[in-house]
Amino acid sequence: MSKGTLFDKVWDLHTVSTLPSGQTQLFIGLHLIHEVTSPQAFAMLRDRGLKVLFPERTVATVDHIVPTDNQARPFRDDMAEEMMRAIEENTKANQITFYNIGSGNQGVVHVIAPEQGLTQPGMTIACGDSHTSTHGAFGAIAFGIGTSQVRDVLASQTLALSKLKVRKIEVNGKLSPGVYAKDVILHIIRKLGVTGGVGYAYEYAGSTFEQMSMEERMTVCNMAIEGGARCGYVNPDQVTFDYLKDRDFAPKGVEWDQAVAWWQSIHSDADAEYDDVVVFDAAEISPTVTWGITPGQGIAVTETVPTPDSLSAADREIAAEAYKYMDLQPGTPIQGTPIDVCFIGSCTNGRLSDLREAAQVAKGRQVAAGVKAFVVPGSERVKQEAEAEGLDKIFAAAGFEWREAGCSMCLAMNPDKLQGRQISASSSNRNFKGRQGSASGRTLLMSPAMVAAAAVTGTVTDVRELL
Repeated sequence: MSKGTLFDKVWDLHTVSTLPSGQTQLFIGLHLIHEVTSPQAFAMLRDRGLKVLFPERTVATVDHIVPTDNQARPFRDDMAEEMMRAIEENTKANQITFYNIGSGNQGVVHVIAPEQGLTQPGMTIACGDSHTSTHGAFGAIAFGIGTSQVRDVLASQTLALSKLKVRKIEVNGKLSPGVYAKDVILHIIRKLGVTGGVGYAYEYAGSTFEQMSMEERMTVCNMAIEGGARCGYVNPDQVTFDYLKDRDFAPKGVEWDQAVAWWQSIHSDADAEYDDVVVFDAAEISPTVTWGITPGQGIAVTETVPTPDSLSAADREIAAEAYKYMDLQPGTPIQGTPIDVCFIGSCTNGRLSDLREAAQVAKGRQVAAGVKAFVVPGSERVKQEAEAEGLDKIFAAAGFEWREAGCSMCLAMNPDKLQGRQISASSSNRNFKGRQGSASGRTLLMSPAMVAAAAVTGTVTDVRELL
């Protein structure tokens, strides 16, 4: 087993006890909730006559079901309105901080916690959402959990978990122009597979990650779960500290200096032992596009859809399913594939730097005829900051719709949905069948800049040709 890694240190510091099952009872420092997975958990507490043990350690927002065009209440969708009322009532009854629409702090849960400084190194973080791994970018251990576990954290501030192995994933070198953090994680998942990380925490290391901004690191950690890992993290460094300093919930004054000293101490030791180590060269990573129905079915934009004989025997069955569902022929170029809808946003790529990169491509160009393109900021703060820079005007002039903050078409539990067999260029994290709201809709994952390139050309396009 691993030894001396940040994961080991944080796990040990938060261990309450070892349960008869052999699992660890782990204390959770920060619990994030939203409107979809929390109503049932609160109902379970009421049924058992239990109260929220540490309400000050839970923070709530709304993101999955909120419309991004017309946010007037009551929502047109009765179920969405019911979920909204439930989280409003539950947070009020339990004295939980709640960032509602119009608060200035509402947004996708994995965007608002980092931008406010709630997410900090050395924490254990849980949320009823699979992409909670995002927060690992700060050197936190962050888990997505199910509704019954949301109940457990509300009631006890702990979780019963089995300790993970640790795989170190090194990426070294400088990324080429037009290659982004999204391409890095799609490349890693392509090489290691969507189940390669099962039973592991992923530690992302190497000079490529050292050069990344916090927002880029969040993109990579966000999709650790898509590679099968339970969590992914980057060791905290000066980039982390510079991002956190002076944020709302970051320590201040003398406490800041003490916090930084402690954060540095939990860094993986130079002689840390890992269960596995994998190394990649940044120079080998190109703008990447998924062609199939899992995030692992990705190829460089200059490549062709793989043929069955180029795949391992284990991958051929899911590939055959993907060929049929996506209506893509083996051996044909992915570049030039027609696109109907272009979506820029999500907890993966809805931050300010993502919007800047997309705006750079969109500026001075026009969305292609017949393409619907829209931009959804990850939070109300991101929206305000983007508008202060004039990014909204760049997108609007190019023919993109500029929306309110929310999850939007990432999972389409709101009015933003694909229709029929539409094919989407999406900056989100999953390309599963039906993921974007249509049972037959098709999704191609790519970076925000690549989505913008697809929007203005109407087809999958190598963004390097437009930069």
